Parts: sequence; C-alpha cells; structure tokens
Amino acid sequence: MNKILTAILLTSLIALPVYAEMVHIPADRDNTLIEDPDGALANGMGFAFFAGRTNQAAFGIRRGLVRFDVAAALPRNALIDRAFLTLYQNSNNVAPSAVSLHRVLSDWGEGESFTGGGGGAPAEPGDATWLHTFWDDQFWVQEGGHFIPGASATELIGDTDFYTWQSTVHLVNDVRLWLHAPQQNFGWLVMGDEDAAGSVKRFDSREGGDETRHPLLTIEYHLPGE
Repeated sequence: MNKILTAILLTSLIALPVYAEMVHIPADRDNTLIEDPDGALANGMGFAFFAGRTNQAAFGIRRGLVRFDVAAALPRNALIDRAFLTLYQNSNNVAPSAVSLHRVLSDWGEGESFTGGGGGAPAEPGDATWLHTFWDDQFWVQEGGHFIPGASATELIGDTDFYTWQSTVHLVNDVRLWLHAPQQNFGWLVMGDEDAAGSVKRFDSREGGDETRHPLLTIEYHLPGE
C-alpha cells in the first residue's frame, strides 16, 4: 500500500507544471486605428488607446494596437509555457463587453499625434491609421488593419480596473513566434464590440502618466533541462 501511495504522489508531482522563470515586458509601441475614410486620424502619443464603437453616427469604430519586444526580453532558447496580457480600462463605460486580441500581420507605426480622447488627432509621419500602416504613404492590405480574424484570447471588460487576458494556446503560440521570428512581431490588434454604439473601452497606453497602468505582457518560461 505504501508503494502505491508513493507512486501516486510521485506521479502527481511530475504532472504539476513548473515555471522556472517569469518576465514582465512593457509595451514598446501602441496606437489607435480610428475609423476614417481618409485615414487622416491617429493617436500615437495619446495616454490611451480605444477598442469598440463610439456613439458617433458614422465612423465610430476604434481598434487598439499594442506591441511588445519579446525577443529582447527572453533568452533565445526559452521554452514558453504561458503568456498573459494585462491592460487597465479607465473609461466610464461600465457595461461588460468582450474584447479580443488578434495577431497583426503587417508592421505599423506610432507617430507624434496626440489627443486626450477617442476622436483622434491629425496623423503625423509614421502613424498607423485606419488606412495606413505608416502615414502617409504605406497602407494596410485592407482598411482597419491586417490581422488574423480568429482571436488569440478574449476577455470580458467592465468597469474601471485591471484586466488580464488569460493564457491560451494561441496566445502562447503568438509569443513563441515573436521570440523565434522577431521580424514577424507586429503585436496584437485589440478589438471590442463593434456593433453596439457606446461600447468603446479606453485602455491606458504606454504614454500614460501612471506606469503601473501601462500595458504589460507577462511570460512564464523555462530553459532546456529545467
């Protein structure tokens, strides 16, 4: 009987995942894609980025963009176990709304445009806009961004608070790709409810005044042999 119990205990211990290392990576770029037929609006240096639909009668969709330099933060031989994205939602919109992450397939920029709200400011050179990857002469292959339609992770976002998109197979695979092929690291597009007016959520950007609220990617990993 003792041998059986010992074997069960050993099996249980072996089955438990062991995450030897953890790293927290701040965003190195973010922006808002502001629905605009001319692709002339952006918010590269704004204190927030937006996802969802505003109350505007037309051109109300907002999509966030955020990127993290994974390859600079991890050993090249790191074996990634789990990944989590944490954002701080600080709008007055308390109604719960699903917000999803989609891996972006084209490079994009963060220019000097600035506005305190979701209406956007005139795009500056290098800004990502609804039409442009880099304003004003490089374009998305489709309006509103070039990204994988399937979500890597989804989180229900409500009142003002921190929210964490939990680790999924797709989220981990995104991060693994960015580690081993950094030239394909274009971050995530943050997509909210684009059907309901007034659904837009506001997330603190990397330029926000409170560093504790900046976008943060947390990765748990181990090295070969651990």
